[in-house]
Formats: sequence, C-alpha cells, structure tokens
Amino acid sequence: MSEILDAAVKALSDKLGGDGIEGSIKFEIEDTGSIRIDENGASVDDSEADCTITAAADIFQDLLSGDLNPTSAFMSGKISIDGDMGMAMKLGSLLT
Repeated sequence: MSEILDAAVKALSDKLGGDGIEGSIKFEIEDTGSIRIDENGASVDDSEADCTITAAADIFQDLLSGDLNPTSAFMSGKISIDGDMGMAMKLGSLLT
C-alpha cells in the first residue's frame, strides 16, 4: 500500500473522528489508488460507492490539508465528481 494512501486514510479518519458516514464516497487518486469512506470509516478500497471523486495526488493532498476548497476545486476542474452530488457536498463540509 502506498504511503500516500496510508496518510490519506489516517487524515480522513482523524477528520471523521473515528466515525463513519451514512452512504459511501470513493476518492480515486490518479496513479495511486482509491480510498472509500462509508459507515465503517475510511479505508483503502476500490469498491463501488454512491459518489466517486477523482483527483491527482497533489490536489487530493491539498484538499485534505485545507489548502484547497473542495467547491473551488470542482468549479475549476481540478476534481471530477461522479454520482450523488449530495454526498460530495457532505464531504465538502467535512473537509473544510
């Protein structure tokens, strides 16, 4: 497993406070792998999800660190979202 994925799972788990979410969201990190957030929390997982967010590794790291606003990233084309936009907005509030 990549260090990027391990660090991302830890960062997302910290933001979730050890909890999960209702529904599921998958981050596809280009050339790296996928992370899924669901009722069990964050984990390295490439299974189907209600919403899939795709971004380059550096963009994903900027989102996690708070250096990049999720809405701005979407509007500027730095991330793409497929599926339930409501789930993406729920995650956006978690990341900010």
